[in-house]
Amino acid sequence: MVDYSRKGSVAILEVNNPPVNALSLAVRQGLAKGLSRAEHDSSVTCIVICGKGQTFPAGADIREFGNAQSTTEPNLTKVVRQIEGCSKPVISAIHGTALGGGLEISLGCHYRIGLQNCKVGFPEVHLGILPGALGTQILPRIIGLKAALDLITSGRHVSAKEAQKLGILDKVM
Repeated sequence: MVDYSRKGSVAILEVNNPPVNALSLAVRQGLAKGLSRAEHDSSVTCIVICGKGQTFPAGADIREFGNAQSTTEPNLTKVVRQIEGCSKPVISAIHGTALGGGLEISLGCHYRIGLQNCKVGFPEVHLGILPGALGTQILPRIIGLKAALDLITSGRHVSAKEAQKLGILDKVM
């Protein structure tokens, strides 16, 4: 569910869970394993997290809501913390959408790059759920409380241009 490859000194963790690269238990385990593998490989200098196919991870796997897989380790919070605490730079390469848990994965990264047509947001508020994997803590630190509250409570999707202006994305390509 997460393909590990190398391009020179760069480790690439490519989420491969079609159609939307949902952050299922197998994906969370794959990310945790890939991050650990890259961090312990002295020839790796940085790590890129991306999605295979049409999108970056577009959020949690709603099929797991309310069952044992949703609470089985590693949960999404642990994966985000692992990304944040990585001793090597972790970069998210966003195409398509980074929504909900996908945005939280990206926010845990040290750098965020997005294609011009990508969108980010926390749509789970429309389901009566707040971001649950540190998004409510990390986003205000990155973009300020006022802008973060707007995104967290509105559920709106933000364009790459606006995401860069707000400081969510470091670079748009």
